[in-house]
Amino acid sequence: MSRISREDMRSLLQVYFIAGSVNCRRSPADTLSAAAAGGITLFQFREKGAGALTGSARLELGAQLRHICRGHSIPFIVNDDLELALALDADGVHAGQDDLPAAEIRQRLGGQKIIGVSAHNLAEAQQAIADGADYLGIGPVYPTSSKEDAEAVQGTAVIEQLRSSGLQIPLVGIGGITLDNALPVLKAGADGISVISAIAGAADIAAAAGNFRRLMT
Repeated sequence: MSRISREDMRSLLQVYFIAGSVNCRRSPADTLSAAAAGGITLFQFREKGAGALTGSARLELGAQLRHICRGHSIPFIVNDDLELALALDADGVHAGQDDLPAAEIRQRLGGQKIIGVSAHNLAEAQQAIADGADYLGIGPVYPTSSKEDAEAVQGTAVIEQLRSSGLQIPLVGIGGITLDNALPVLKAGADGISVISAIAGAADIAAAAGNFRRLMT
């Protein structure tokens, strides 16, 4: 299999749902199933924070969520943990700036898997591209309570800077994005939006995912 094309990657980033057990009001499986039914295009398993599962419990949950993704033809991405991604035969890995570089992840995962990297400025973006990233996660765009280790809020400035510099790599905005504030992120040049709380914490998860999906059309 060959590496994913940029156009296919742009489509997958439209409604990028990120969640783990600590983010969900309902069970993670029910939450993901409802989000998938609503129209999410990509899922990242991020099992972090106070009370997060570890060891075999985390592996078991990951396998359950991967199975749901496969049933809906939604790529399953693992946050940060290359060994977990390999154990689950995930479709890719998303790495932060303090994690393994994309080049090393690519060497272990192979050419057909998806690799995303968080970037907060032009230099980090250029390095991630040189290392073989398929997409960049840019943020936090707005204030967020979903990530305890979030960087300083940057608005849409970094997305605009990357696009004005001529970078063509697919970009997804992340951090505090809701239905009400998503459009400026897309207008700044992002191909899609990453969402945790606005879907996982919604009273009607499928409807929330569907509303984000409609925003992309």
